[in-house]
Amino acid sequence: MKKQITIEYEVYPSIDQLEKEDVQLMKQAVGARANAYAPYSNFYVGAAVLLENGEVVIGNNQENASYPSGLCAERVAIFQAGAKFPGVIIKSVAITATSKNYAVEEPAAPCGNCRQAMIEYEQKQKQPISILLMGEKGEVIKINSLSDILPLAFSSFFLE
Repeated sequence: MKKQITIEYEVYPSIDQLEKEDVQLMKQAVGARANAYAPYSNFYVGAAVLLENGEVVIGNNQENASYPSGLCAERVAIFQAGAKFPGVIIKSVAITATSKNYAVEEPAAPCGNCRQAMIEYEQKQKQPISILLMGEKGEVIKINSLSDILPLAFSSFFLE
């Protein structure tokens, strides 16, 4: 038996085409991106997490000379949200990236580690977390749920 997994997402020509709440969230991610610590890759990522209580928690990538010791922007932001506002529903995450070496013209998607870390929160709260993706500027992709970009995700179910 064959099965197929497909996702549906929206593409906006620019940040200005988003709903006001999403525009504000992406602007906060852009601001966070400017403060990333990326002296090795020169790839700067910013993330902003919108909580149900209206709070926004930001993060940016933090590199380390011992490469595996660094942390991506998405995990910095989502872990900070979980630590600072435990139990508060996460509504959405905005992610944006730029580079000193080239123009990031495509929306930047989270790595596999970040997808797994973020989906844990979606599974725990039993509500979807939408995700906004953007490069330096230009097109913005909006995805309705983290599970759309990490189908067949590992969960606590397997640890019971």
